[in-house]
Amino acid sequence: MIAIIDYGAGNLFGVSNALKQFSEDVFITCDKDLIRNADHVILPGVGSFGDAMGSIKKSGLIETVYEVIEKKTPFLGICVGLQMCFEHSEEGDVAGLGIFPGKIKKFPVDICKKVPQIGWNQVTMKESLLFLDLPDNYFYFVHSYYLDAVNRDEVIATAEYGIPFDCAYQKENVFLTQFHPEKSGKTGLKLLENFLKVK
Repeated sequence: MIAIIDYGAGNLFGVSNALKQFSEDVFITCDKDLIRNADHVILPGVGSFGDAMGSIKKSGLIETVYEVIEKKTPFLGICVGLQMCFEHSEEGDVAGLGIFPGKIKKFPVDICKKVPQIGWNQVTMKESLLFLDLPDNYFYFVHSYYLDAVNRDEVIATAEYGIPFDCAYQKENVFLTQFHPEKSGKTGLKLLENFLKVK
């Protein structure tokens, strides 16, 4: 079973529709037991960091996220779902879930072409199960803030938008992407298929 965490913020149906190309066993849910017992768990996110953190706190699902990661269930965080897994964001000066060390910073408007970054960007990938046999290395982004991770060996992809930035992260069972696989055509679908093969 694939559980997409419904905490009141996220591109739930876009992610669900993409996953249903590989499995009918996909649930958008806020049920803690369903999430705990899922084979794969996805934390989507769109909008502002502060709103997303407020929503997940209000949902009562933070401890469930920690439990899923601790038991090593394959876990995928997308966009703001990536950002929330780190310590702090400059967007609203808000603390994150603190699962990994690192900060979310705003793209410098004097250097970057246009903020937010909206559209396709080329990604430089390291070896990862997530990136096996992808048709290309372009993904779709929508964001004004980017990850600056502390543990460089856990960064599995970077991109450039005026400055270089971290756009995918992996530690054991946890995979995080700043880009949206569900909006990234055949490449994004292959990435999601790869994630579902992780045991």
